[in-house]
Amino acid sequence: MSLKRALGPFDATMVVVGGIIGSGIFVVPAVVAQRLPTSGLVLTAWMVGGGIALAGAFAFAELATLFPQAGGEYAYLREAYHPLVAFLFGWASLVMIQGGGLAAVAVTFAQYALKLIGRDPANAAAWSALAIAVVAGVNFVGVKPGSRLLNVLVISKMGALGALIFGGLLLPRSPSPPPAAPLAAPSFGFLGFGAALVPILFAYGGWQSVNLVAEETREPRRTIPIALLAGMAIVIVVYMLANVVYLAVLSRPGLASTSTPAADALRRIYGSGADRLVAAAIAISAFGFLDLTLLAQTRIYYAMGRDGVFLPGLARLHPKFQTPALAIFLQAGWGIVLALTGTFGELVDSVVFGDWIFFGLTVTAIFVFRRRIPIESREPGSFRTPGYPLLPALFVAGAAVVVVSAVRTNPFRSAIGMALLAIGLLVYWIFARRNRRGGVA
Repeated sequence: MSLKRALGPFDATMVVVGGIIGSGIFVVPAVVAQRLPTSGLVLTAWMVGGGIALAGAFAFAELATLFPQAGGEYAYLREAYHPLVAFLFGWASLVMIQGGGLAAVAVTFAQYALKLIGRDPANAAAWSALAIAVVAGVNFVGVKPGSRLLNVLVISKMGALGALIFGGLLLPRSPSPPPAAPLAAPSFGFLGFGAALVPILFAYGGWQSVNLVAEETREPRRTIPIALLAGMAIVIVVYMLANVVYLAVLSRPGLASTSTPAADALRRIYGSGADRLVAAAIAISAFGFLDLTLLAQTRIYYAMGRDGVFLPGLARLHPKFQTPALAIFLQAGWGIVLALTGTFGELVDSVVFGDWIFFGLTVTAIFVFRRRIPIESREPGSFRTPGYPLLPALFVAGAAVVVVSAVRTNPFRSAIGMALLAIGLLVYWIFARRNRRGGVA
């Protein structure tokens, strides 16, 4: 039995957009404005960040045409380097990157949803567990129901951002008041610009989700590159326009002095009632991330089980729904545990750098495969990364900036991440030894 090819170009594009646009665009612009002294530099940084992310998407589009397999990054790392590298990526995704992210975003969803309906946010942990369970159930019954839910959520969050952009660009408003405590403009230099790029690159992350569902996409060699390029174009335009509105409505000092830029901007555009729109938009974005994680990221563990490097049951598909049920419930269950115990924050902090290590390694694989599989030997019409080798090198350099910045910012949490990866080495050795004894290649 194989995975069901049910996703078309629109579904795949929504996976890209939904994977990128989360709660970041509602919060991160304030951090960027704090680190750069002028509005022009703020917009330049967002454009440069979009260019780096687009370079990564180009590379992932080329990789998808070479290996249109479930697991995306996992498959590329396995083929380019060694099964151990791929396993460590999958292990980090399960226990830290996706598991911690699933729990953290579930709590964010619960807090804003409870606030929206006037309930006590003290019950957020229980509501977050319920949200994860509901999304797991939807994705268990089929990839198409999970995709349809994602499509609705992406369109809804785009509506909220559209209201911000439309109102900020076209509706009249009163002049922006100065910040309560005027902020001194930050000094500018290469390190300052790099520091501003770190949160921007996090906000642009997530395009790779569509590569994970390659085996559930119709004509993946054609559809995935289209989805990556269309999705990235949509996100870059939306992010740039949103930042233009933030700067026009709040000013650079005003944007830098708030922790809730979207709420402040919408309040100035539409009045005090707009706060509920922000709460709804963030809740919708968070719920969409939950759906995307259990729709796409679980295919990493399916691929690991199929390769025999992890629990073999992860590769078994449900006989009726053709979904990797154990992979979905494993990720959901671990996310619920982290949400209920409150340990997800430490896990997320400890492996921020790890995610971008694997991003950098994956895009570096482009150089490996250009040597191993020359362009002239590939199928006609296969996607080629434009600007090779400059654009992939630019992305790898950006990934290195993120990793170094994360380690310098929080070396203790980075050390915890390395320790968790070391545990992954032990787990890999246990399964490799078992496979040797059982005669598995």
